[in-house]
Amino acid sequence: MLSDKDRIFKNLYGLHDWGLEGARSRGAWDQTKSFIDKGRDWIIEEVKQSGLRGRGGAGFPTGLKWSFMPKDTDGRPHYLVVNADESEPGTCKDREILRHDPHLLVEGCLLASFAMGARTCYIYVRGEFIRERERLQAAIDQAYDANLIGKNNIHGWDLDIYVHHGAGAYICGEETALLESLEGKKGQPRLKPPFPANCGIYGAPTTVNNVESIAVAPDILRRGGAWFASLGKPNNTGTKLFCISGHVNNPCNVEEEMGISLRELIEKHCDGVRGGWDNLLAVIPGGSSVACLPQPLCQDLSMDFDTLRELKSGLGTAAVIVMDKSTDIIRAIARISYFYKHESCGQCTPCREGTGWMWRVLERMARGEAQKREIDMLLDVANQVEGHTICALGDAAAWPVQGLIRHFRHVIEERIDAYSANAKLEGAVTEQVAAE
Repeated sequence: MLSDKDRIFKNLYGLHDWGLEGARSRGAWDQTKSFIDKGRDWIIEEVKQSGLRGRGGAGFPTGLKWSFMPKDTDGRPHYLVVNADESEPGTCKDREILRHDPHLLVEGCLLASFAMGARTCYIYVRGEFIRERERLQAAIDQAYDANLIGKNNIHGWDLDIYVHHGAGAYICGEETALLESLEGKKGQPRLKPPFPANCGIYGAPTTVNNVESIAVAPDILRRGGAWFASLGKPNNTGTKLFCISGHVNNPCNVEEEMGISLRELIEKHCDGVRGGWDNLLAVIPGGSSVACLPQPLCQDLSMDFDTLRELKSGLGTAAVIVMDKSTDIIRAIARISYFYKHESCGQCTPCREGTGWMWRVLERMARGEAQKREIDMLLDVANQVEGHTICALGDAAAWPVQGLIRHFRHVIEERIDAYSANAKLEGAVTEQVAAE
């Protein structure tokens, strides 16, 4: 388990002052100018050395992503865009940062912007996060008033931060759809290339990062990249915010080391699975877009990017959704499929048509009205949707369906058999009544 001295988010539960004075008492805004004085290359190298991987779901190395930004300007301004459009079902970590530790994000924006030569930063906040946006704006105002950001600030790097409030579209969590929305257009993903580092918002070099990725940067610089790299596992380093919900006795958000075992995470922080560990049916380990894993695979499961990828699932946003044996797993995945059908932007045919088709088939399977040959047909459609769309929403819609069939095909078949048996029994009773 993570020791208290290694925690980055010391006000995760909002027990202390969220404002500037409270943040400073917890170490924020300390040595910030000295980091800027050391130069852009030093900051990027420290982040690379830390092994920090993006906390928004993809897990791409953050330092490497920052290094993609052009070092020299060609006349176009550089931009940092922070993705706070936290819309993945089961995920509620970024909102806690915005509510309770916003100054970690604001300081991170300054340091990341300097590292990439950006003078302007946009923070795109999810449409439903009204109070979170207000709290974040208040923290930014405090930073301006204290001359920590803005023109001619005490750190020597001019930076303006703007909060943009979204309209509640899941698709705007995809970085290029987010940029389209920021520009005032319909939130639909762009074809890549060109990538945002070359042609992002307003056609200028842009880096899009998750809230948590930016918020941990100041502490990495204060304590050193080697400190962060010493936590967790190789290639899966540092601390991570986990959101545990579902059938546990105490749902919670918690900061833990990468690579903690799922069982320890649930039993130490959530008081165990409802009804005990043996009552566990399955776990969705990284938000609704990744494949579920059955209980036998969860016994010694390490919560890190690489282990979960090998199991054909993913860490994603580390939103752990626990399902006990009272769960109708087919109907649960059907509900997830409806979400992706509803949130598809409709730009790509495989996603526009495939998400609705998968949902309708799953609804019939949940009732048992399908035929067994449709199971392989459903899997084939999911495979056709995966990897054939502009953005990853198609993948997000396909993976839960693939996971259901991979691990719970027998449940679908039993449901179909039970429905057929009931239909035959009802038919026989009807015939008998008619004969009498």
